[in-house]
Amino acid sequence: MKRKSIVIVLDGLGVGELPDAADYGDLGSNTILSISKAKKMEIPNLLSFGFGKLTSFDSVHYKGEIKASFGKMAERSHGKDSTTGHWEIAGLISEKPFPVFLVFPEEIIKKFVSLTGITGVLGNVAASGTEIIKLLGDEHYKTGKPIVYTSADSVFQIAASEEITGLEELYRLCEVARYKVFTGEFAVARIIARPFTKKNGKYIRTSNRRDFSLKPFSSTMLNILQLNGIKTIGIGKINDLFADDGIDVQIHTKSNAETIDETIKQISYYETEFIFSNLVDFDMLFGHRNDSLGFANALEYVDSKLPSIIEALNKDDILILTADHGNDPGDISTDHTREYVPLLVYSKSKNGNVDLGIRNSFSDIAKTVLDFYGIENSLHGESFLRSLN
Repeated sequence: MKRKSIVIVLDGLGVGELPDAADYGDLGSNTILSISKAKKMEIPNLLSFGFGKLTSFDSVHYKGEIKASFGKMAERSHGKDSTTGHWEIAGLISEKPFPVFLVFPEEIIKKFVSLTGITGVLGNVAASGTEIIKLLGDEHYKTGKPIVYTSADSVFQIAASEEITGLEELYRLCEVARYKVFTGEFAVARIIARPFTKKNGKYIRTSNRRDFSLKPFSSTMLNILQLNGIKTIGIGKINDLFADDGIDVQIHTKSNAETIDETIKQISYYETEFIFSNLVDFDMLFGHRNDSLGFANALEYVDSKLPSIIEALNKDDILILTADHGNDPGDISTDHTREYVPLLVYSKSKNGNVDLGIRNSFSDIAKTVLDFYGIENSLHGESFLRSLN
């Protein structure tokens, strides 16, 4: 069986509030609507996939052929973070949300300091990553102490300069936090390395971010694919989100452009495989910085590359575009938002223009991918493969 399936996650690209959005403080959130207000976007290829049918947003007047099947998905898991979203795409429902802290307990900070051998930390607050390095960057350069902070997500973030601390030391601090400090009741979803540098008197985050996630609590579609001889390839931060579990080929990238290029390369290289790619720029560079225009420009770029991705596909390959949560840049916060996510499904052997409706779980993707390879499984979700024509 020589055919491939590819799932590309447009990180943070929500398409409207979920019914329980108010429970998360996200009433009225709509990522695509916010970014469409920043400019009249030119996204003809995504519109030809049915993207314009998912929710109403500004400046959409597409009357051409719909080449893909389309729908949107609701998250069943409790939470709105990247780990929860990706795990659900892979077939796991998180019934219990990961712990969230506005300030980390003193006992945790003391343990972190003791086990890492550092002299102390700066920060320990909930903050925007770009703002906290502006606020504490000078003190970090003077003392060498790492900056630790959190957000409305289940994360412990460590910011440190590449000149003063160095990348390897920063990653070591994250590994200690992940495996020796944030365990048990304090087991946050992700420990994130946030390196930055000083340029022209300003502190700027670099592209060498690393995420250190928990290992999935049960088998995912990645493990099941491996057991059935299907090579699994993770591109971008996929490997980090699954703690390298279930992934045969791990490719770290530093931008949407690099991730797309690697995805096309891998599609062209293998005959039978599963590719799982994450386009992190939407979330990291624009959603968290309330940059609607930057988000819109990034979506236009991805749209411009979609024909090249399609060209690399063989006749029976299947391509799925989706997201893991929302990150509305028009929201007053800089955090993720609880939204529906897009579901766009394309294959050269399918006619397209099928309305897949509102799916009850991101895990429908996992069931469909495994169905595509004829693999029986007991994961959550419902396959939509037979709905495609």
